[in-house]
Amino acid sequence: MMNRKDFLAAMAILPVGGLYMQLQELGKITRDYQRTTLMPAMFIGHGSPMNALYDNAFTRRLKEMGESVKQLPNAILVVSAHWLTRGTHVLTSARPATIHDFGGFPQALHEVQYPAPGAPELARETAKLIKSTQVVEDDQWGLDHGTWTVLKHMYPEANIPVFQLSIDYYKPPAYHYQLAQELKELRKRGVLIVGSGNIVHNLRKISFNDNAAPFDWALEFDATVKNKVEQRAFDDLLHYERLGEAAKLSIPTPDHYFPFIYGLGLAGVDEEIRFTYEEIQNGSISMRCFQVGE
Repeated sequence: MMNRKDFLAAMAILPVGGLYMQLQELGKITRDYQRTTLMPAMFIGHGSPMNALYDNAFTRRLKEMGESVKQLPNAILVVSAHWLTRGTHVLTSARPATIHDFGGFPQALHEVQYPAPGAPELARETAKLIKSTQVVEDDQWGLDHGTWTVLKHMYPEANIPVFQLSIDYYKPPAYHYQLAQELKELRKRGVLIVGSGNIVHNLRKISFNDNAAPFDWALEFDATVKNKVEQRAFDDLLHYERLGEAAKLSIPTPDHYFPFIYGLGLAGVDEEIRFTYEEIQNGSISMRCFQVGE
C-alpha cells in the first residue's frame, strides 16, 4: 500500500499534461492510497466446479453480487475449502496459477483460466496481522476451484489482485472464528474477503441430476443455520455437532463448513448479515450465500 508521503511525492512530479505518468497509472496510485469506509465480506456456497461454465440462477446472482460492491476492491482474499493444510498458510505468488483440482469433468472446464495477478505484499501484511498463530508464506499454491469458479462470474475481467489463506484442517471451528476476527483490518484497506465452501456438503449422497430434489435433512439443516445466523447464535454454529442428525449428514467432514465460520467471524457486532442466495443443488449441496456489511 502507498502511504500519504509517497502519494504526495508522486503527485508532485506529475507535470501538466501528464508527460511522466499515464492516467491509468495515476488511477492505480489513487486507488491504492484510498481507504474505504469498510469493505463488505462474503460467504459463497460454491457447489460443483461446473458452475464455472453454467449460466444459471446461481451464477447470475454471483455476477450481481460482484456488481453490488460499491467500490472496486483493491484486492480479494479468499478462504477456500479446497486449500487445507496443517498450520495456516498465505499465498504470496505474484502470478498465481489456475488450479484444476478435480477429475472426471469435461475438458472445457480444465481449459478455463483465471489469470488474476497475485498480491504478495498484501499477503505478507496479512500474515503480520494474524497474532493467534504463525502464518507460513507459500508461493507454490495457486487459485483453486473454490476461488476461480466464483470470481469468474463476480469479476470476469480477472484484473483485481487475488490471494488465498489456507484452512488449518486440524483446528476446531472456534479457532477459525477467532482467526477471521483478526482479518477485519483488511476490510478497512479495501480488501474483499470471501469464504468459499458449502454449509451442506455431502458428496456421498450427491445426485448428478442437476434437477434433483433436495434431501429433507439438507433443507432442515440449511434452514437451521439460517435461523441461527439471524439470531446471531454463533456459538451453536461453532458446535454444529450438537445440532442433531441433520447436521451430521450435512457436515460429514468440516472442510466446506469452515469457510462459513470465517464469514461469521468477519461480521462486526452490529453489522447486518444479509442472505444473498439460497438453493440446494444436486440434492445434498447448499448454495446459500451471505454478505456482511454493504
